[in-house]
Amino acid sequence: MKIFETKAAPNPRRVRMFMAEKGLLEKAEFIEIDLQKGENLTPEYVARNPMKKVPVMELDDGTCIAETMAICRYFEESYPDAPTLLGDTPIEKATIEQWVRWLEFYFFLPTGMCFQHTSGYFKDRMNPIQEWGEDCGKSVSKFMNFLNDHLADREYICCDRMTAADINAFTTVAFAKVVQIRILPEQTHLQAWYDRIKSRPSAQA
Repeated sequence: MKIFETKAAPNPRRVRMFMAEKGLLEKAEFIEIDLQKGENLTPEYVARNPMKKVPVMELDDGTCIAETMAICRYFEESYPDAPTLLGDTPIEKATIEQWVRWLEFYFFLPTGMCFQHTSGYFKDRMNPIQEWGEDCGKSVSKFMNFLNDHLADREYICCDRMTAADINAFTTVAFAKVVQIRILPEQTHLQAWYDRIKSRPSAQA
């Protein structure tokens, strides 16, 4: 199988970390897509993903699956004997899904909007609104305060173990540095958690 990605982008990193935690990195060939050059806008790429985003997984039979969590779900279901990251029991699955949704809507999305609307990276193909990007940045900072409080007495985001929620949160914190949003000195619980996740081999995937 092939995974079309931009290695520096956060969504592909989420997939690689997920696969690394499950010991599955060797299962796919990773193909780099240059977003700034518009390689995701070519007819060949659009045929794989009409949303024109990365990553996209192409199976050996030609089936293409886009969206980060959809790709992660494929690996979770296809390799159930590998460590589970989306939950074992109904309550674990529901709890992780809750956190994945919170992290995507209230943390990852505003981080992405802050980047897109303040960096000028995609100014050739969108209409950046500086004020909107800056407001999204404020939302990111508020959510990091929330995470810091949540992690005061926890080693992981939920379920007392490493899950997809930790991967999604970790990659978003790392990505936020691009828009100059970093863990504050007083956010000691968030920093300790970040350091724990960063020490895992998957963080280097």
